[in-house]
Order: sequence, then C-alpha cells, then structure tokens
Amino acid sequence: MKAVQVTGYGDVDQLQVVDKDIPEPKSNEVLIKVKACAINNTEIWMREGAYGTGGKSGWRPEGVHFPRIPGSDITGTIEKAGSEVDQHMIGRDVVVFPFTSSGDEGKEHIAEDMSFIGSEYDGGYAEYVVWPAELCFDMPLSDYTESTVFSVSGMTAWHMIEQLQVQPGETIMVTGANGGVGSLNVQIASQVFGAKVIAIVGDLALEERLKELGADHVLSYRSERLAEEILEANGGPIDSVVDVVGDALFSTSLEVLKKGGKFCTSGSAGGQKTELDFRTLYLKHITLYGSVLGTRAEFKRMLQAISEGKIKPVIDRTFPLEKAREAQTYFKQAGKTGKIVLIP
Repeated sequence: MKAVQVTGYGDVDQLQVVDKDIPEPKSNEVLIKVKACAINNTEIWMREGAYGTGGKSGWRPEGVHFPRIPGSDITGTIEKAGSEVDQHMIGRDVVVFPFTSSGDEGKEHIAEDMSFIGSEYDGGYAEYVVWPAELCFDMPLSDYTESTVFSVSGMTAWHMIEQLQVQPGETIMVTGANGGVGSLNVQIASQVFGAKVIAIVGDLALEERLKELGADHVLSYRSERLAEEILEANGGPIDSVVDVVGDALFSTSLEVLKKGGKFCTSGSAGGQKTELDFRTLYLKHITLYGSVLGTRAEFKRMLQAISEGKIKPVIDRTFPLEKAREAQTYFKQAGKTGKIVLIP
C-alpha cells in the first residue's frame, strides 16, 4: 500500500511517500480502507518537535517512535475483521475514534496510558489502517471527506463547550474561529448549545462565512481596540472564552471576561508561553481549563448532532495523499476556513 511516513523531527522533508505491506488486523481489530484523512495541528507539531523530542514527544512518556504514519481524522470502509470481531462489520463505512485508553468511562482522555493514532500507532496517511473494532463508529454523513473532518477537531471543540457548561444566551468568544477547531467551536456553541458567539479572526473578509456558521459578531485580532470592540459588541463583559491561540490573545481574553468567567484552551498556535498576573485571576474569580480531545460519550453526542445537521463540515481544500508535504505547508498558512483533507 502507499503511505506517508514521518522519518524524524524536522521540516516537511521528513514526510516520505513509501510502499508498505497492508497491515493485518489483530483479533479485536478491523482493517479499514482509508477514503479520507483530515490534517490536524497534532501531527505537524509532533513532526516539528513542539511537544518535545525524544521522550515525551508524543502522548506517552516514551515518546514517538519513527518512522511513523501520521493522521488521526480517518474515514473509510472496513474490508477485513479480526477473529473476535463481528464479521457483519465488513463493508461498513466508519469514522475512527482516535485514541485507546484504559480510563474509566468519562475519563478516557485523561488516563495515563492514552495512546493516539498517528502518534503511538500508525495512522491514516495511508491507503489502509488497522484499528480496534469497538472504536469504529458509523459515519455521520454519507460523504467520506465531509465525515472525516470532525474526529479530533470536533471532539476537542465539543469537549471544550461541555467543560464550560455553556448555557443558552451566554456569550462565548472563539479565537482562531476560521480554523478546524475554531469553526466547529462557533457551530457547537451557537447551533447546539444556544450561545451567542463572538468570533475572532485575522481577516474580516471571512465575516460572512463565520456568520453563516453561527457567529453573532466577527472581529479581527489585528485591531488595536480589540478588547473595547468585544465589550461594545456584547454590551459588557463576556461569559467564556474558547481558545486555540495561546499567548497572543490571552491577556485580552482575561480582560473581557466577566467576574466568574471561564477560559478554556486547547491550543497555542499564537504562542506557547504567556505572562499571567494572578491578581486578574483571583480578583475576577476566573476559572481556567485545559482541554484536549474528549470522551467516547461526547464523541457519540457529536456524531448525533452532525447527523441531525446541527454541525456542518467546513472544508478549505483537499490534496492527494502523495502531496502530504504541500498539504501540511498549506495548513500552516493564514486565511483558511476549515479543514484540509488528504485523499488516498
């Protein structure tokens, strides 16, 4: 089969197109013919060493072992099933839940042995992948490319909104609102949980598109009056922030939050380190949340909302699998809206 491997830490030249044997499913696994695989920051940061190099570079203490086939947002058709798997699964079109874990229900994502497909296991930058049958779910939409964009970004966004216990009528600020997680945060907060959304982007040419997704206001982080504009748009301080940017908008976020407000982050594309005046935190009674991925129950609720049309796929562009270098390079460019997808 054709696959793309990461051969080590570094630039996109570490991505190599190779021919490999089709993997054989274990007794509890299925073999999936990959139809689409969306790109996430996760596999790019892993390659670049943003999580570290050597030990602790992945989700497990021992770090990533190279070469590794990346890719975690996977849809495809089951072509073969292990001996312990219901053979009726063969032929099903599925979307992959992206990690294994021994954690109790509701705590799967915080278990010490959480292991991620595309990091600890070979992933979806390939024509075939094997995965536990119990972690394969029916596609929420009939189209492979449209169904593949939700697994990691969607679950991450859904978990952030549930963590904040968002209520109808509350105002939520979404940073990086045109990205994979951000565009889904806009939809989930507004269309599923009934919140008012202030979307933060770089280019206001995206305003109409973001409002179509459910944003009430669209503002640019390039404005020198951003904090004032947020307060003016809402008529006062806001309830919560869902953030994927990190340092670049951290101080502004805390400034515009109400007393008792909440800040939830799942990324740091705009800077991984920041300064915090603790007086702001305790005088305003702000609660901070760190958030990565989510639970199987949340994943199922998300898939149901997608199938009901409450959350729609947002796709910027597709690339053939062998153009993975170009796709990851394009992924890092500003001004996109939604996901980038590889097609084997």
